Amino acid sequence: MAGEITETGELYSPYVGLVYMFNLIVGTGALTMPKAFATAGWLVSLVLLVFLGFMSFVTTTFVVEAMAAANAQLHWKRMENHQEEEDDDSSTASDSDVLVQDNYERAEKRPILSVQRRGSPNFFEITDRVEMGQMASMFFNKVGVNLFYFCIIIYLYGDLAIYAAAVPFSLMQVTCSAMGNDSCGVEADTKYNDTDRCWGPLRRVDAYRIYLAVFTLLLGPFTFFDVQKTKYLQILTSLMRWIAFAIMIVLALVRIGHGRGEGHPPLADFSGVRNLFGVCVYSFMCQHSLPSLVTPVSSKRHLTRLVFLDYVLILAFYGLLSFTAIFCFRGDSLLDMYTLNFARCDVVGLAAVRFFLGLFPVFTISTNFPIIAVTLRNNWKTLFHREGGTYPWVVDRVVFPTITLLPPVLVAFCTHDLESLVGITGAYAGTGIQYIIPAFLVYLCRRDTQLAFGFGTINKHGSPFRHTFWVGFVLLWAFSCFLFVTANIVLSETKL
Repeated sequence: MAGEITETGELYSPYVGLVYMFNLIVGTGALTMPKAFATAGWLVSLVLLVFLGFMSFVTTTFVVEAMAAANAQLHWKRMENHQEEEDDDSSTASDSDVLVQDNYERAEKRPILSVQRRGSPNFFEITDRVEMGQMASMFFNKVGVNLFYFCIIIYLYGDLAIYAAAVPFSLMQVTCSAMGNDSCGVEADTKYNDTDRCWGPLRRVDAYRIYLAVFTLLLGPFTFFDVQKTKYLQILTSLMRWIAFAIMIVLALVRIGHGRGEGHPPLADFSGVRNLFGVCVYSFMCQHSLPSLVTPVSSKRHLTRLVFLDYVLILAFYGLLSFTAIFCFRGDSLLDMYTLNFARCDVVGLAAVRFFLGLFPVFTISTNFPIIAVTLRNNWKTLFHREGGTYPWVVDRVVFPTITLLPPVLVAFCTHDLESLVGITGAYAGTGIQYIIPAFLVYLCRRDTQLAFGFGTINKHGSPFRHTFWVGFVLLWAFSCFLFVTANIVLSETKL
């Protein structure tokens, strides 16, 4: 997320990159998808999932093209600087004004041979990891850059609010059920309210807020320091994630195969489309992390094909997870966090597996929360940074971490409705990051590439969706989605 050019990192093969992208996209959003499927109906959900997957693929190719264009500009600037150094060595001229004027004239009037040489495909090799913030600085004006950071910040706030609610909610569901009358977890016909008793005089909502306070006290301080996710921690959390997903899919299939499936999902229910849209957008989010993911790939010759294959696999996985869920469990019994449906004795007989699935979000989300918090804090710093300026110690070490941590914790304190949190985050900030920013990036980078390298220049990593129609279509779709979700929220609130 940082708005700068960073080191590429250790190279890896295209297929390792495919696995990394799969792991990046399939995250917390997948756990809220089954309930959204059950609410909107299986046919509407399937159609919308496929379409939104396609739209995400289109904008992913837009970001890759913008990365290649940014690399081309950086490569050319390096070559120009190298040429200027050679000219300085062979010249006695030292007047800086003359040099500046000369550079300006050369930028405006270049020989045709130079333009042709600049259009060489080698310039478009993605070798520097240019983060989205830096691409925004290269292709957007000042207002555009500020809007970019505003969108990223809102999205990260939503991310943190989801994480801050998911961990206490999972702990409340597991421990309140285990310590109450129901020692086996959430029963099929049991509907709990926040005001129900948890331990003695404590209500479930009180337990939730106690867990939220503990979560904030344990992980909040990391916001005040620099922290990054280690390779081994990433491997561990990925392994736990795939074990959990595999267990849930197998258990649901076995239950359906034995004729104990309880789900009878409707074909379509348009009242649930709003949340489904936000959940699907959130579940396909990867555009903001593409520079870190794509740049270290050793061979990018068939990059677009690999990305397409990744999206096909992700669609298949989302479909398998969601369809097994909605036919295994009744729609009204599906919980916001799908893992909690397996904290039932009639679904999982082994207590260890029940607790592993029930507490799975606690382990994985807790490792991600500090990373995202530090990323959000750094984006705040970048947004207000002025060239050559430094922040006072209090602002740098206290104010920025505090404004990073407090809002999502307050949101989590007020609600633990994960489906709505994911839906709103995906529908608004997610729409900006996944659709609007990539569309403007690719449009402006194409214009700048033609001006800098000449018309007819071919970007070897150009999107298959080269026609301007696709840029307009993505923006029109984003605007339509924004209006639809907003109108749906207003109408829903009016009915209430």
